[in-house]
Formats: sequence, structure tokens, C-alpha cells
Amino acid sequence: MNRLLENKVIWITGASSGIGKALAIRLAKTNTVIATSRSQEKLEQLKREYPAIVIKQADVTKPAELASVCGFIEQIFGKLDVLLANAGHCEYLDVRHFDSSIALRMIETNYMGFVYAIESCLHLLRRSETPHIVAVSSSSVYLGLPRAEAYSASKAAVTQFMESLAADLTPEGFSLSVIHPGFVDTELTRQNDFPMPFLMQPDAAAQRIIQGLNRGQYNIDFPKGLTWILRCLRQTPHLIRHRITSSLSRNMQHEL
Repeated sequence: MNRLLENKVIWITGASSGIGKALAIRLAKTNTVIATSRSQEKLEQLKREYPAIVIKQADVTKPAELASVCGFIEQIFGKLDVLLANAGHCEYLDVRHFDSSIALRMIETNYMGFVYAIESCLHLLRRSETPHIVAVSSSSVYLGLPRAEAYSASKAAVTQFMESLAADLTPEGFSLSVIHPGFVDTELTRQNDFPMPFLMQPDAAAQRIIQGLNRGQYNIDFPKGLTWILRCLRQTPHLIRHRITSSLSRNMQHEL
């Protein structure tokens, strides 16, 4: 395995909990990790547990705060090798009580937060000999699941943005990777009120991500059992696919 993630300067957004925290802990063993999050309290707890991690508070929906983090990175390290855009949020839409503000929040955090992060640090990545942009999307982009309209659309925007970004940045020597995780046991998913098949622990997810990055993978999908099922369903005729997904809908359950 190529040791691509060693002695790098890595910025991880959404790093105070869940997958982001697990990645920060693992990557800090062999790299310089700058961990950002909205929660200063959680970042300070992370710092107490793992003193080697550099912490900076920032909300990805506020470009000025991201610019401040990048100014700090430039002043101290002069460059950035890896942006790991992990920050995200999840809310579900109930079409019986349609609320467009949910879609707006998903776009602002999951999509625009990711775009703002790239904008703020692209000049620092260009100073690296091995610039790498990593975006955490979701396996929900592979199938239209009930109540996931707003969330999956925001994550699909990330996936598509990265596809085009790869076309533009690969000629400059950039590497890009898109992560499509399934269900991971985090503060967000613990609020889910439905079964979560193939549920993974954050550390196992972080290990899978790092393995994929070290192998130079563009698409990093896991767990394979879940993503394979979603991809297969995506390829079925829409009448069959929609019959299956509609059977999971609360509207159908309500009618029954």
C-alpha cells in the first residue's frame, strides 16, 4: 500500500465528532492535522485527548471564518496538502408538512459549506506537491429514498461538483476523492427513527476512508453490501425501483 497520507498538512472540517473526529485521530499519528468545527467546546475536548491535533473553530457556512482558518494555515505551515471536507448535517423532509427551509439548510451546510471550504484554501493546495481534495458525500445519492429529498440532493450536488472539479484540477496535478458512506454510528444518525442496515462505527469508517485514500481511489464507497444494493436498485426500471422505495414511505404507511 502506498503511504500517501504521511507527513502531510491536512485540514478536516466537521472534525469534532463522528467520522471527522475518527479521521483526525487516526491521521494525526503521521500527519499535521488542523481540525475545525462549529463547536469550540468539542474541539477543546479533542485537543485535551489528542494534544497533537491543531484546533480552530469555524462554521463552514461562514466564508469569513474559513478564510481565517486558511490564513492561520498559511502563516504557520505555508501550504495545505489535503482538504478533507467532512462537515455536514442531516434533516429529513416530511412531504405531508412540506418545509423548504430544510432544503435550504441542507444546501447551505452540505453543499455550499463544501464549496466555501474549497474556495478558501485552493491557493494553499496549489502550493503543495501532492494536493488532494476529499469530499464526504453519501450513499444516499445512489437511490431516491423516502424523506431524503433535501439531504440526498445536497450530497448529490457535492458528488457532481467533484466530478467536474476533477476534470479541471487533475491537469494541475491534483488528486480528488469522493466518499459515499452508508450508515455510521454518530450523533446525527442516532436521531434516526428507522432501521439502519450495515451500521458502522466511526473508527471503522475512518479506517476504510484512509485505506481508500492511500490506494488513490476516486470513489470510496462503503459498506460494500449496502452500496452494492443501492447501485443495483438504481439500475432497475423506474416502475420497479419506485415501487420498492414507495413501500418504505411513511405516506404509504399512513394510508395503510
